[in-house]
Amino acid sequence: MASITILEAAEHLGVSKEAIHNRVRRGSLEVSVIDGVKYVDIDTTAKAPTPKAKPQIRRAPTKATDDRYYKFLEDQNSQLQIKVEKLEGETRSLRDQKELMLIREREKIEQIYKEKDEQLKNFLSTLSSQFMLGAPIQTVAVEEEHLDAEIEEDSENFKEISEVAELEKKEKFKPKNKLISLKKYLKKRAYSDKEQDKVIKEFRKKAKTDDRIIVLGSKLYIDTVKYEYSDLIQ
Repeated sequence: MASITILEAAEHLGVSKEAIHNRVRRGSLEVSVIDGVKYVDIDTTAKAPTPKAKPQIRRAPTKATDDRYYKFLEDQNSQLQIKVEKLEGETRSLRDQKELMLIREREKIEQIYKEKDEQLKNFLSTLSSQFMLGAPIQTVAVEEEHLDAEIEEDSENFKEISEVAELEKKEKFKPKNKLISLKKYLKKRAYSDKEQDKVIKEFRKKAKTDDRIIVLGSKLYIDTVKYEYSDLIQ
């Protein structure tokens, strides 16, 4: 234990002079006065504490750093803006395509109904002409319920009905013939769907060469009064 001045004690302990005075006042260090000079008793053989590292002061960014950062943000913003504009353009293009498709579909539907109306008018006009001229209406056994169903079905069926009327008008079929669609004929005789498909396929193969098979549009008709079909229908 040695008596040293306050300044020496501060340097030895690595603290300020004020810290030494505070310790003296608290009584943690003993003090003595010799010839008007204050001395403190300290064990000088003990290792002095390592002074605390001074905190590093972070320098404020310079103007050049700020300029580079702002330039980076501007570039990022420009790229994002380009992407946004591209997506908006693609969205508008898809919307226009969708509207165009809807317009075309509506026009197609309107055209189909217009054709159906025209075909129905022609068919009714043909029947009306036969009544007015007093011509005998030849019997084509397409039952009333079958005729109604075909009128409501689609434009192709209206065409087939018109062709039947034209055939009657030209007297290609004699009175008392019984003309019926092959599919309805098979259905009435309780043929299964599989059996119907098989028979219809066979008839389509023979349609071009067999005069007994009448093709109107996409449908096949047979005359069960005039012809025998046992070789084709088992």
